[in-house]
Amino acid sequence: MTLSITSCQSAPATTENETSAAAESSIETVTDESVTAQEALGNDSSLSDVSTAVADTSVADSSTSAVPADTSTAAEAQDASVAPEAAPEEPITQTPVYLTDDMEFASFSQIHSDAAILYENHKSNRNGITICVNAGHGTSGGESVRTQCHPDGTPKVTGGSTSEGSTTAMAVASGMTFLDGTEERAVTLPAAIILKDRLLDAGYNVLMIRETEDVQLDNIARTVLANTYAQAHVALHWDSTESDKGAYYMKVPSVDSYKSMYPVSETWEKSDQFGECLVQGLGQAGRSIFESGSMEMDLTQTSYSKVPSIDIELGDRASDHSDETLQNIAEGLLIGINAYFGIGGQG
Repeated sequence: MTLSITSCQSAPATTENETSAAAESSIETVTDESVTAQEALGNDSSLSDVSTAVADTSVADSSTSAVPADTSTAAEAQDASVAPEAAPEEPITQTPVYLTDDMEFASFSQIHSDAAILYENHKSNRNGITICVNAGHGTSGGESVRTQCHPDGTPKVTGGSTSEGSTTAMAVASGMTFLDGTEERAVTLPAAIILKDRLLDAGYNVLMIRETEDVQLDNIARTVLANTYAQAHVALHWDSTESDKGAYYMKVPSVDSYKSMYPVSETWEKSDQFGECLVQGLGQAGRSIFESGSMEMDLTQTSYSKVPSIDIELGDRASDHSDETLQNIAEGLLIGINAYFGIGGQG
């Protein structure tokens, strides 16, 4: 199912996070560039030319004086030619970022001892936009801890992993298991890392919620960090059905009381538009799309989000999750993200 992508584009979002300046300390540098000794020496012919010129001068002046001054000049020229070059600008920097008490809704989180990693892009193609990439699940013990479904304490308006009418939900569900025995969290992780690399190559900053098998950050903590450091939040998941149903996104429920609840009231339209872009991008990349491409669901993530935020289901238990497929999924998601922010390029 191939969908036109032009209908999902929104007005460009703010490209610099107002609060990310606080995370500029404790930066761990990542760079694959270095200056070799051969590069520092430059072209050998320039040194040869200098030596020849000095030799010629010393012969011409030999009847009246020695050549210490000319020798000094040659030495200075050589010293200048081998002076170390300025270190290149580091293309990507990493900063661990933690949940702090001053972040709105932080007090609702029950699991937040670990850090997410903020990758900041300093390449020439950087665009200043930060995307939160959330590899779904992967919090040991998260299913045994409960968190409040909505910040205002009202009950869930739809069912799902937590039933309609509940006021608390699992802090982080353990996720499903693919038919081949692979756990969902073990697939969302490489999918997130591949997407991170694509986004960095395209000039985005990336907030990575999870880059290891386990991270002690519940769904509220993940969402609050996205609110603080990112302009959009995408959580990667696969559904628990067994029909290889295709991709779809979790759409904000058509319930007035839910849509009017803060902060949903300020973000739901942008979130739905972001979801449409992601699904259309996946379709453009050749991924199968489930029915209309969306399903209404009341999620903790959406309920606490202050930025456009989407839980994207990329298939189900019967779906292929090979590296080739994950690369193709990342391509489609990048197409959708570019379209939402009005940035050229296809991924």
